[in-house]
Amino acid sequence: MKTEISKSKFKAHALEIFRQLEASDGEVIITDHGRPSLIIRKYRAPEVRSPLTELADSVLRYDAPFDPVNEESWEALS
Repeated sequence: MKTEISKSKFKAHALEIFRQLEASDGEVIITDHGRPSLIIRKYRAPEVRSPLTELADSVLRYDAPFDPVNEESWEALS
């Protein structure tokens, strides 16, 4: 459902339009004097990913993991 509707018609039928959008994956374009001004569509929550999934494959090189770290190696201290 992708339709255009004027502001005045939207104002009169807003709840009906909201119910239609909740039941479908469409969108409504609200026009002002024939020009598109707003788009209303159903909200989709972003995909929740675990921190471990986010960090997977992020290490590019791991030369000597058991060597001690000295203060010069920490960029945050500079």
